[in-house]
Amino acid sequence: MSDSTPTQLPVLNNACSRRTALKAIGATLGAAAFARALAPLTEWTADLSVDEFLQKHYMELSPEELKAVFVRLEEETKQDYGADVTIADPRPLPGVKFGYALNLSICIGCRKCAEACHQENNHDRPSGNSYIRVLEMAKGSIDLEQGNVDYDHPVPHEDKFYMPVQCQQCDNPPCVHVCPVEATWKEEDGIVVVDYNWCIGCRYCEAACPYHARRFNWVKPQVPTEEINPDQGYLSNRIRPQGVIEKCTYCLHRTREGRMPACLEACPTGARVFGNLLDPDSEIRWVLANKRVFVLKEELGTRPSFFYFFDV
Repeated sequence: MSDSTPTQLPVLNNACSRRTALKAIGATLGAAAFARALAPLTEWTADLSVDEFLQKHYMELSPEELKAVFVRLEEETKQDYGADVTIADPRPLPGVKFGYALNLSICIGCRKCAEACHQENNHDRPSGNSYIRVLEMAKGSIDLEQGNVDYDHPVPHEDKFYMPVQCQQCDNPPCVHVCPVEATWKEEDGIVVVDYNWCIGCRYCEAACPYHARRFNWVKPQVPTEEINPDQGYLSNRIRPQGVIEKCTYCLHRTREGRMPACLEACPTGARVFGNLLDPDSEIRWVLANKRVFVLKEELGTRPSFFYFFDV
């Protein structure tokens, strides 16, 4: 378990706008690379309102400005999807650093966690997108590149085990380090978030993540009105615009309010354990102290807050 201090986003220059950032990136990348990197954004910006395009970075918004953003996004959701939603911004709780653990001995590969993620986080329905990939693995191996995500036979298979992979909420997140506009950062409770209104869709973070945990919205999400989850967080499960990166946030709109992640509640075998790593009496601390625990790709130095274990 890491004792490092969560990464803090530096104070931004108030004069820095999205346009300024784009200009800076163009100078860094060169014209050809810049054009390729921002090709998705040229499609996306046609639907942007002036207010959205000129919105300041999340860290610069006052409470009043943030509330006005919520109202605007709620109105846009009503206009685009016909749904009445409430967008809030629950903040990290003092003395809390979230961690997740998964018991690979009892995961059966049913993908109920991925389905729950899909529904809870208002993912695009035609794509079947989810922040969770469930890998079918050969027993005796933890090579992620050899895992099969496309299995379609009854589970669990006798000679396999199953490894759900999602954002590892790293203490040293490479995705954060490469973002050229500081659209992603690590919060005090250990959750790595994205400001979808500030993201420019360059996909550097997606390439940097060694766990394939980030998703890019190639098209405007399609979600039937009756299936939209109306309980939404600005930094979590609100419907993301086309042309931006999104990721797992440990369902912060739930967990910061004292609830469990949707994927945990959906697991039929109780394979998932979630809690406060700073609480010595929490279930996850018991797991870390009493089970054979490992993290994925430990050699990379990302220091994940997502742990795996076997019963034996």
